[in-house]
Amino acid sequence: MSFTLTIIKPDAVKKNYTGKIIDDILQAGFAIRAMKQLRLTTEQARAFYEVHKERPFYDDLVAFMTSGPVVAAVLEKDNAVEDFRKLIGATNPAEAAEGTIRKKYAESIQNNAVHGSDSPENAVREAGFFFSYLEWS
Repeated sequence: MSFTLTIIKPDAVKKNYTGKIIDDILQAGFAIRAMKQLRLTTEQARAFYEVHKERPFYDDLVAFMTSGPVVAAVLEKDNAVEDFRKLIGATNPAEAAEGTIRKKYAESIQNNAVHGSDSPENAVREAGFFFSYLEWS
């Protein structure tokens, strides 16, 4: 089994899509190892997305991710990162495949409903940002 991290973003939480997204995740065969709802501070969002700090969208991303509550979860499944990236679809919901989470629940490239780790290494780092190892191992 392998792990990935997801964040249900403020736009999806605000629209009450959290339960539907979690159901999609469970129906796709993922197990939830840890989950919590929280509101990121500006400092936390800057730290989490530090990899993008030189990108022109960084400040807007930080503002968006602190605009409301998020739900972070560690998910377990064989090929978790790759399978979850397929389940959520393209970053731009207009380009996402039918049936993917972003196609169903996202409104734009920025307000794209969910985050998913892009590599097994980042999944471990990102899970450690939100949860202690004892909470999800």
